[in-house]
Amino acid sequence: MRLQEFRKLIKAEFGSDLQHATPANVREFIDTVQDVTLPNEIGRRIVLDESFNSYEEIIKDFFAKMLELPPEEAMVALYLLALELAFSGIESQYADRFARLFPDVD
Repeated sequence: MRLQEFRKLIKAEFGSDLQHATPANVREFIDTVQDVTLPNEIGRRIVLDESFNSYEEIIKDFFAKMLELPPEEAMVALYLLALELAFSGIESQYADRFARLFPDVD
């Protein structure tokens, strides 16, 4: 996906300053964009065939691969990762706050 096209998608989905971004719609957006930009050849199943033994090794491999991608592709992939990490942190904070407000709800 070209960077200019990606920018347009982000702005159309969340507004020019991401003012409409929430943990829920960010998650949906990332899933949709990854389906389009990273099609799974096997269909909709996710196949884990990981040769690494630790999360650290997986992360190192991911970032090493990002260095080898064309700059626009790497930018989109890294932006999606950063967006996912940032908004999952926000979601976690909300969950903690609501858990304190409603301690008896499981």
